[in-house]
Amino acid sequence: MSFAAFASRLADAARAVTLAAANFEIHDKNEGGAFDPVTDADRDAERAMRALIEAEHPDHGIAGEEHGARAARCAYSWSLDPIDGTRAFICGLPSWTTLIALLEDGALILGLIDAPRLDERYLGDGKHAWLNGEPIRASDCRSLAEARLSTTDPFLFQGEEAAGFERLRRAVRLSRYGHDAYAYARLAAGAIDLVAESGLKPHDWHALVPVIRGAGGVVGNWRGGADLGEGQILAAATQELFDAAVAVLAR
Repeated sequence: MSFAAFASRLADAARAVTLAAANFEIHDKNEGGAFDPVTDADRDAERAMRALIEAEHPDHGIAGEEHGARAARCAYSWSLDPIDGTRAFICGLPSWTTLIALLEDGALILGLIDAPRLDERYLGDGKHAWLNGEPIRASDCRSLAEARLSTTDPFLFQGEEAAGFERLRRAVRLSRYGHDAYAYARLAAGAIDLVAESGLKPHDWHALVPVIRGAGGVVGNWRGGADLGEGQILAAATQELFDAAVAVLAR
């Protein structure tokens, strides 16, 4: 993974901003609608990462949550989410993360999930995954009745998705909420078995996929397909668990 060290440098640059942030101003990106917070730390952390990429890999593309996209002049493009879990960040909770992914000709080849407050850095290339340099594996959970499920907020689901998630929640052993991308990191580490979410944008899920697959987990949509373009994400520790969850969600 020739770009793994550089991805970690990007995460270090973001940490230098986010961990030092204090008395930050909170803005609402969706004024008049559902509260969608962003802080100066979000924007400044992305600027710090973009500056590194532009200085050392000026031909690489960049797509970030806060500052838009820059077209690539080669095969490589970076996907950046400086603070995933801004609600947790502004509440002083430690579960927010920085998400960094590298794509080659549109295919995900590297993902990094950094949890600065917890000093945990998850890295994956689709074949292997590591936490702070040590190999990690998803659990061997194959049964919904034994599964540990997570989603960011069950009240974000509407209509058929809300009904499907409620069926899934009733089928599993336990559910925990509010962890954003950190839940996927813990799935890769074997501590959570199942995550179901919708409404995600590419910068929300790009980094997750190589980490989860590298740890032996499965990522797809609620219908069991591989297309994540609609932002509907189902991640599971095993194929058997994934298939069981799809059967409940599609009922």
